[in-house]
Amino acid sequence: MPLSSNEEKGNLSSCVFNGDLLSSVLPPLLIVEFVLGVVGNGIALWIFCFHFKPWKTSTVFLFNLALADFLLNVILPFRTDYYLRNKDWIFGDMFCSISLFMLAMNRTGSILFLTAVAVDRYFKVVHPHHLINTKSVTKAVYTACALWVLAISLTVYLLTKSHLFFNGNLTQCDSFTICLSSTSADSWNNALFVLEFCVSLSIVLYCSCSIAWKLKVNLLDKQARIRKAVKLVTVVVVMFVVCFLPSNVTRILIWIKKGKHIHDCAAYEALDNGFYITISLTYLNSMLDPLVYYFSSPTFKKYYIAVLSLRLHKKEDPSAEGTSDRDTTRTPSADRL
Repeated sequence: MPLSSNEEKGNLSSCVFNGDLLSSVLPPLLIVEFVLGVVGNGIALWIFCFHFKPWKTSTVFLFNLALADFLLNVILPFRTDYYLRNKDWIFGDMFCSISLFMLAMNRTGSILFLTAVAVDRYFKVVHPHHLINTKSVTKAVYTACALWVLAISLTVYLLTKSHLFFNGNLTQCDSFTICLSSTSADSWNNALFVLEFCVSLSIVLYCSCSIAWKLKVNLLDKQARIRKAVKLVTVVVVMFVVCFLPSNVTRILIWIKKGKHIHDCAAYEALDNGFYITISLTYLNSMLDPLVYYFSSPTFKKYYIAVLSLRLHKKEDPSAEGTSDRDTTRTPSADRL
């Protein structure tokens, strides 16, 4: 049952909805995303830090992708609690803004680093002699820092205002609200959400098509490293479409309906529920990103399989260490992409 509510700061008429549907659908999904995301990305960070040597430029982007996903997963238990309480936020105004900022910032960071991974593969396959392929790991770290600064600067506005809304005795905490009188902040929030996806997807699709065309034109079917690059960018494209496209479609549909100057909150309830269900699908990205790491490196694949089979929990004997060292030594040649 929707109702119109006034935001405490600004007196802007906003649509506030009860969370009956979301409270039954989202908690199981968020719990699964949290558990698998923390385990998958936690193992990935451990492998990158302690077992993945030497690092290359692509490793820097993959590590930061895992870091962005892990930080996003940290917030999911609080959102799960929020929906279990039928959309009642009990952690205060400040942490509401911080949690929404963390979700948005790390979602943006994940998109940026997925795009960086695809671009890195594109240059190494399509333009193998380009100057960018000679950049050092240090310069890749600087690039990663710049991407973090970009992600923070695009989402820091979420820390500048309250996102609490009151629905009876419930306190709701959401950054995407349907305001019948839109502000510049709301317009920026919506535009950023759609543009970051569309621009990044366009770049990833271009990289994917270029690598596939390179494979076809040069008849490189027998080169394993080229096929590996195609598989990697294909995984990235599929993840973009599955995880990010649905929420962008529902957000655009809300825009279109608002453009028709419909001022009845009841007309937006189905779309609002659809948006919050589909935006929760974006967190699947953090759960599925270990697939990107898996397809990116034989060394990572070896350690990931070992961890999942619990073999790394056993004390390594000298012969095992020797084998591990020899495998790591082969990493640069096996892992040139």
